[in-house]
Amino acid sequence: MAGDIRLGVGGWAFEPWRGVFYPPGLKQKEELAYASRRLTAIEINGTYYSTFKPQSWRKWREETPEGFAFAVKGSRFTTNRRELAGAGESLERFFAQGMAELGDRLGPILWQLPHTKKFDPDDLAGFFELLPRSLDGRPLRHALEPRHASFRTPDYPRLLRKHAIANVYARHQRYPEIADVTAPFVYARLQTGSDAVETAYPPAELDAWAERLRAWAAGGAPADLPRLDPAGAPPDEARDVFAFIIHEGKVRAPAGAMALIERVRRPIDAA
Repeated sequence: MAGDIRLGVGGWAFEPWRGVFYPPGLKQKEELAYASRRLTAIEINGTYYSTFKPQSWRKWREETPEGFAFAVKGSRFTTNRRELAGAGESLERFFAQGMAELGDRLGPILWQLPHTKKFDPDDLAGFFELLPRSLDGRPLRHALEPRHASFRTPDYPRLLRKHAIANVYARHQRYPEIADVTAPFVYARLQTGSDAVETAYPPAELDAWAERLRAWAAGGAPADLPRLDPAGAPPDEARDVFAFIIHEGKVRAPAGAMALIERVRRPIDAA
C-alpha cells in the first residue's frame, strides 16, 4: 500500500505560461480549470501576501475536480514576525478568511520562514502549539520550510515529530536540504529546474525523483537524500506526498510536473 502522490506547481495565473502550458486563446478565467485537470495539486502563493473572500475559495473548489488538492501558503504577517509564538491573532485572521470553503480540496498549510529566521526551539514550539489542528471539522496538516542553516540540527526534526509537523524538503541552491520525515505526510519543493530543459529537469532526473516520491509514499525514505535524525524516523506506513516544481523563471514547471505525474502513475514493473 502507498499514499497518494500529488504533483503540481506554484500558482496558476502566470502570463509566460500562456501559449506554452495554456493553449492559445484559453480565457484567463478558465486557466485554473485547465491546470487542475493536468496537475494534481497547486500551491496557492497569493495567501502569503493577502487574504481572500469566502467566495474566492468556493469558486476555486468548484473549478477543480475531485481528488485535486491546494496547498496554502501561510501569511507573511505570521511567518515574518520576530517571535512566532506571538502569532495567535495573525493565525486567527488567516484561518477566518474562508479557506474552509475548499472542502476536500484543502491540502497542507505551508509555513515558509524567512532566510533570516534562525532555529529557536522554544519559539517554534510556542508557534506549533498555536496552530489549529482542524478547520470546520476537517483535519489540518501543517508543513514548515526553514531557510537558515541553523536548522541543520537533529533537534529540528525531533521538535517537528513531537508536534506532527512536516518538514518541507527543499531542493534549492542556497537553503538547507533536509529530508527527515516528521509527519504522516511529506511535502517537497523542487526548486533547481531550468527553463532551458523542456520538462524543467532531464528525463533521468525525473526518473530519480519519481522513485524518491514512490519511496516516501510507500512509507520509506530515499537513501540518497540527507537526514539529520535518521534514527528517529517514524514507522514505515503509507503516507501522502505533495511535491511542487518551482524554479526561477518557472516557464517549464508545469511540463516537469506533468512528466512526473506520468512517471509515478506507471506500474512499478514498467517504470
